[in-house]
Amino acid sequence: MPRSFLTALLAAAALTAPALVLNAHAAELTIGFSQIGSESGWRAAETSVSKSEAKKRNITFKIADAQQKQENQIKAIRSFIAQGVDAIFLAPVVSTGWDAVLKEAKEAKIPVVLLDRDIDPSGKELYLTAVTSDSVHEGEVAGEWLAKTVGGKTCNVVELQGTVGASVAANRKKGFDTAIAKHANLKVVRSQTGDFTRAKGKEVMESFIKAEGGGKTICAVYAHNDDMMVGAIQAMKEAGLKPGKDILTVSIDAVPDIFKAMAAGEANATVELTPDMAGPAFDAVIAYKAKGTVPPKWIQTDSKLYTAADDPQKIYDSKKGQGY
Repeated sequence: MPRSFLTALLAAAALTAPALVLNAHAAELTIGFSQIGSESGWRAAETSVSKSEAKKRNITFKIADAQQKQENQIKAIRSFIAQGVDAIFLAPVVSTGWDAVLKEAKEAKIPVVLLDRDIDPSGKELYLTAVTSDSVHEGEVAGEWLAKTVGGKTCNVVELQGTVGASVAANRKKGFDTAIAKHANLKVVRSQTGDFTRAKGKEVMESFIKAEGGGKTICAVYAHNDDMMVGAIQAMKEAGLKPGKDILTVSIDAVPDIFKAMAAGEANATVELTPDMAGPAFDAVIAYKAKGTVPPKWIQTDSKLYTAADDPQKIYDSKKGQGY
């Protein structure tokens, strides 16, 4: 074999070796995911995209649906520990009450990665990294859009909060409140949890409409997720109101149905939350297992504001295949 050809082969092997090592290691990984449930279209998309990202990396991926109950998540984590998985992903339904079970995972030398939501600061040494958006920033973007849209007009806002105790709900509220506090004409007059679901969002919005003169004193609705807003839109329509016109809407997640509502003129704005939290998490775990590379404590995903000016029908069509 000519020396030049042999040299070229060895050089190519040297260049591809790191990638081959990572891919081979990924193929050996088994990762368990304690998913909150399927309370929203976004959550269903996160599960679907996570499966797809695992398949791309040839990772054995086990998902446990907690049906929105922390006790089910704790049972799932203990089951994953007993199975000896290589890592555990956790989308925590609430931010507290994780210390005991995460200590068990740490003692078993199983790294834990948080997806989409954070936990109480006291537990930060118990997980490897958290892949989340900046949910305070999401609330701020929503509030700033509303302030800019209404200008100096007096605007009474009703708020559909997420699950009580969830970090993302607290943060989206905090961000929105911070943004509108700069504008004396904006005021949240009613705020209640809608549990991140369409049915509860509709129910709570019906009570808001009834309490606010048939909706006549409501200027805008802010929902911590799009699914609650879709429910609220239905409540407005049933009350004879024109959502998006009589009452402005701004929510978070950017699920397909909110773009469908936008295209119909029934919704005004949404802040995107990417459903691909697992992709960066898989890569962090692969690097940690293969090379001992410790990722940053927070891997932040991007957020983007969408309005009716962004061709909502086109966006709806592009998102339909993502499992929402």
